[in-house]
Amino acid sequence: MSVLVLGGAGYIGSHTALELIRAGEEVVIADNLATGHIEAVPEGAKFYQGDLHDKSFLDSIFENEDIDAAIHFAAYSLVGESVTNPLKYYDNNLCGTKVLLDSMVEHNIDKIVFSSTAATYGEPENIPILETDRTQPTNPYGETKLAMEKMFYWTSKAHDLRYVSLRYFNACGADKSGSIGEAHNPESHLIPLILQVPNGKRESVSIYGTDYDTPDGTCIRDYIHVTDLAQAHILAVKYLRNGNESNIFNLGNGVGYSVREVIETARKVTGHPIPAIETPKRAGDPARLVASSEKARTILGWNPEHDSLEEIIADAWNWHKNHPDGFQK
Repeated sequence: MSVLVLGGAGYIGSHTALELIRAGEEVVIADNLATGHIEAVPEGAKFYQGDLHDKSFLDSIFENEDIDAAIHFAAYSLVGESVTNPLKYYDNNLCGTKVLLDSMVEHNIDKIVFSSTAATYGEPENIPILETDRTQPTNPYGETKLAMEKMFYWTSKAHDLRYVSLRYFNACGADKSGSIGEAHNPESHLIPLILQVPNGKRESVSIYGTDYDTPDGTCIRDYIHVTDLAQAHILAVKYLRNGNESNIFNLGNGVGYSVREVIETARKVTGHPIPAIETPKRAGDPARLVASSEKARTILGWNPEHDSLEEIIADAWNWHKNHPDGFQK
């Protein structure tokens, strides 16, 4: 039996595919390479290039491969772009997922793990954030991910599909081997942007807002190592294989670090001064986003092993310093 990883040539998808292979699983990857990289596909995985909107493409995979569970990473994920081009996000994230579910139902594939996001919560009511807290997204990206969760919910009611939705916070770091890592174009994540400075790709990093209600005035976020995220997806597949009911879990370390703390840790890891420029706040940036992952720890048995900020940045730096242009030669 194989696990189908949709979007498995992307950042989190490729790390999850690699961890699945290390765990002895048969892995099939489907990716259209719009934002993924063929070089990120791990050795030992079977690769199909095609699009989520193409039902005949998905049907052929389910007909030719012995798939028993799917992990769905194939979504656009840039918050800013979702605001300026919302229809792109509705088309890819929602319409693509609808076609996927059509094909899964038709081929009696009844288990799916979904890559969701903390953006489903919007402005948090409580810190740390619980799975039972209000979901009120503040951008189309979060709206489409929440709508995808609801699509899984109603499909599960009608067709006996079971799903796990994993709402994760700030994915970061890279595999210890340094063979794969984060490579987005354009890059929007804080740690890779910071590391572009010692890599000679930019002269400084921007701090957006210094008067938040936090100890040092900068935004606080929950950073989770991509390998720990990958392990959670494997545990979620196991949870569904064991016959458990559909569920939603937060994934984070439960510890928040401010922008200033992340920059300071990067200076320590890289030995570079990394100049920082203070700039005005961006609209829609909450002061604090920190997860409670107690439910995932208790029910899935998930226990993040790479939870120190220094280790996360060191692993990211190991990738970026050796791949300053990402996967480009």
